[in-house]
Amino acid sequence: MEEKKKKLGFNIIKPEDPMKGHKGYGAGVLSLDNISPVIIDIEAGEAEIDVGAMHARSAVEKGIKFLKSQEEVPNGKPYWLVWVTIDRTEEGPYYAGVTACYMTVDRSIRRGYKSLPEHVNRMDKSLKRHIIVDHMDGKSKRILAEFLRSHNEDLWNNSTDELKQGLLAE
Repeated sequence: MEEKKKKLGFNIIKPEDPMKGHKGYGAGVLSLDNISPVIIDIEAGEAEIDVGAMHARSAVEKGIKFLKSQEEVPNGKPYWLVWVTIDRTEEGPYYAGVTACYMTVDRSIRRGYKSLPEHVNRMDKSLKRHIIVDHMDGKSKRILAEFLRSHNEDLWNNSTDELKQGLLAE
C-alpha cells in the first residue's frame, strides 16, 4: 500500500518578529522564516514546494554536480526554482516577493546547470519583496500562477497587481 506524500505548505509567517526590540547580536538580519522554494518542472507542467532547495538539496538537485555553463549540459531538463516570500498587511497575508531562477538537470550524466550567484541574489531579492518573473516563459508563468492561486486563494487575492500581471500577461 502506497502512502500519499504529505503536501507541503508555505512557511508560516509568525505574528511577532522574534528580533523585535532586540538590539544585540543578529539585529537587522533577514529572517528565512517567511520564504519557501517552489520548483517548477516545465515539461511536466507541475510546481511543488521543496524546502530542500533552501540548501540546494531539493529532489531535483540531489546527486547532481552543477556546472557554470549551460552548454556543458546540452540535454538538461529545464526547471525553475522560484523563491516565494510571504508577508502580511492589514488585509491579510500575501505573496510579497516572487523571484525565479533557471536551471537544468541531466540525470543520465548526473550534471546540471545553474548560476549559484543568481540563485542567492534572487533569494535575497525575494526576501526584499521584489517580483522578478518577466524572464520566465509563458507556460512556466501560467504554471506558477495556477500553483500560487490554488495553493491559497486568499494569499493570491491579497497579492500585488505587479505579481498578477507579471504572471498572467502574455
